[in-house]
Amino acid sequence: MTAEPPASPHACAGMLASQVEGYLLIQAERQQALRDAAALCARLPWLTSAQSEDLTSRYCEQRVHLTHRRLQAVATRADQLREEYEARYAALRRTLLKRHVVCATLLLICAGTLSTCSHLMPH
Repeated sequence: MTAEPPASPHACAGMLASQVEGYLLIQAERQQALRDAAALCARLPWLTSAQSEDLTSRYCEQRVHLTHRRLQAVATRADQLREEYEARYAALRRTLLKRHVVCATLLLICAGTLSTCSHLMPH
């Protein structure tokens, strides 16, 4: 069992900010769901108070759950894209480095050849 190194203060602050942001997003969604449920119940005047409260509760629960699932799917996809882009970036960096090495090698060969030719030619 290996111990993980302690997280940096910046990483902890970033995680805390993400958690707060998630909490605020869910709270905003919950408030919007309450407003939408109230509007729905207003269009159904035959509901009793208990039925209206039950419908509002179930609607909000379902909507917050759905929003949570959608946010998780978006976060998962964002992680996948980041991994794909990081892998592509690393591959491009390797290719660029190889090309620079080839160009530098050719440049050195040409310089060496020119230097040798200039010493062999009579002045």
